[in-house]
Amino acid sequence: MGPRDRRAVLRLNAFIPFRLNRLAVGVSQHLADIYRERFGLEIPEWRVIATIGESPDCTAQYIAASTRMHKTRVSRAIVSLLRRGLLERITGVRDRREQHLRLSRAGRALYAQLVPLALARERALLARLSPAERRGFITGVARLEEALALAPPATRDPPE
Repeated sequence: MGPRDRRAVLRLNAFIPFRLNRLAVGVSQHLADIYRERFGLEIPEWRVIATIGESPDCTAQYIAASTRMHKTRVSRAIVSLLRRGLLERITGVRDRREQHLRLSRAGRALYAQLVPLALARERALLARLSPAERRGFITGVARLEEALALAPPATRDPPE
């Protein structure tokens, strides 16, 4: 039996795309323990709050592009957060059809509580790696994001 007769076998547990996806889901769930239990937020809502906390007055389109979430999930998360009083909508000055989003006072207070907890969880997870492994991991992730054009938008929507 020659090399062409051998059938390719995909060993899923060794397949990097599968492992990266499994890792991403695991990390996301590990982090979700904080904001689901303490703040009653689901993953899409957390991502919306985190994005707006970093880029106030952005649009739903910006959130979808920077988080890579489907626009329907972003929209549902926004509606939920608006109902809870954690977000505010601001009508665009140049384009009245455009809706910008910002954290409300309650949203800013929640963000201020959440961020230190999330960063501590990230530090604890990365502490499992040596300093050299951490640097290599961060560099490797950045290179893969660049190769797949997955880096978040460099700038947010232009302010009005």
